[in-house]
Amino acid sequence: MNTTSNFPGVASGRQRGAAGAQEPERTSVREDSDRRDAKGPSPLPGPTLDPVRVVAALKFITCGSVDDGKSTLIGRLLVDSKTVLQDQLAGVQRGGETDLALLTDGLSAEREQGITIDVAYRYFATAHRKFIIGDAPGHEQYTRNMVTAASSADAAVVLVDATKLRWATDASATDAATHALLPQTRRHSLLAHLLRVPSIVFAINKLDAVEDATHPDAATLAYERIKTAVQAFAAAAGIEATAIVPMSALKGWNVVDRAADHVGNQKPHWCGYEGKSLLQILEQLPCADESEEQPFAFPVQWVEKFSSSSDTSQGRRVFWGRVAAGTLAIGQEVTVFPGGKSAKVAQALDHARVPKTVHAGHSAGIVLDREVDVSRGDWLVATNAYTPQRELSTTVAWMDDEPLVAGRVYWALHGHRWIKARVKRIVHRLNINTLAEEDATQLEANAIGHVELSLQGDIVTLPYSASRTLGALVLVDTATNKTAGAVLVN
Repeated sequence: MNTTSNFPGVASGRQRGAAGAQEPERTSVREDSDRRDAKGPSPLPGPTLDPVRVVAALKFITCGSVDDGKSTLIGRLLVDSKTVLQDQLAGVQRGGETDLALLTDGLSAEREQGITIDVAYRYFATAHRKFIIGDAPGHEQYTRNMVTAASSADAAVVLVDATKLRWATDASATDAATHALLPQTRRHSLLAHLLRVPSIVFAINKLDAVEDATHPDAATLAYERIKTAVQAFAAAAGIEATAIVPMSALKGWNVVDRAADHVGNQKPHWCGYEGKSLLQILEQLPCADESEEQPFAFPVQWVEKFSSSSDTSQGRRVFWGRVAAGTLAIGQEVTVFPGGKSAKVAQALDHARVPKTVHAGHSAGIVLDREVDVSRGDWLVATNAYTPQRELSTTVAWMDDEPLVAGRVYWALHGHRWIKARVKRIVHRLNINTLAEEDATQLEANAIGHVELSLQGDIVTLPYSASRTLGALVLVDTATNKTAGAVLVN
């Protein structure tokens, strides 16, 4: 399956458009309210946003193994937050019952097979916040699509299916910390951690299905054991679990409302859990840090010409893109990379062409004080702030069916600039089961490893831990043009 990753900002799957297309601007509640006032009422049903609170929209993904209930969870969030119209609900009826998963599985192949293949984005809002949800597929062969979604997410909800872990309800099972989670659950958790997703929430789903009349505490026992196993895995992998929530996506327990408050549930402290529901947790999570403390860096995506202007006191082109790091302001000196010429910012425009200071993570237009040769793919960076690099030590999440081997040459996409990259050496491969670093001569599909790359030319970069834009590259096969790997600079 030829799926193009948007790891540093390239569109893919259902979000696919022009090459290099970027995602919609993230807005605050107050900014969005002002726009609705100017354009008329919103056609979407649902609760009214609180105009007092100004909270940026949270983009999160659901991930985990196959059939863990990811699509059903999103369907439950949409239904219980009252953002689904009646005719939409009527269209997902199966055998007289509502199939919540069909609200996100829109491709015909997905509905026929009952699986998620591509990343589906859905939007909803509560009285406190707006949300953008990415439903990532659980099958191992579609791991590349999960990487696409996680690369720009603020949070990840990793689902764990309690019914698939037999040891969770086995009375003879020993220490739960020694039992392993499903491989794809571990892989998705590791990828979310490597991709620097700020918040990772583990949701233990289908606990209602393990309840037994003869063992009334079966769900509680399963939750406590799986929670212990999750905590042990997270500690070994260096993952900070924001929360571990027991829930039933099918019944809605601990999804939007706490299980104790849910109509029909007679158990005030279901599974012994007294914390917040999943949605209440999501409403309070922070958005990703957009590297404002780093020096200014700006990848040029589009050059707009207005050469008919008679004003010769400044440049007559606008350079559009998204601020990758730092802050854009009038008067600051920038250097064109790789050209090397310097100029000052004469105008700084936001995405609506309003002159203002623009911060990292937001779209902007730049007019320089003089004419300088700048093309799509070039970078405008703070003068003397970055040291160009050609030899990179990286972590690679490999997505191509053709293994990664030393000596191969690929196209590398950094920002909007294409450059050739050669694989110097595969240092090691990460074993997702033991978390050990193993010697390797190649990386197979869906493998993660430490790889040394040699580029044909210099690039300006930062470690991925410092900047998700400057520290990310995509490797593309030069013969097939298939996205081959996601690269994180160490």
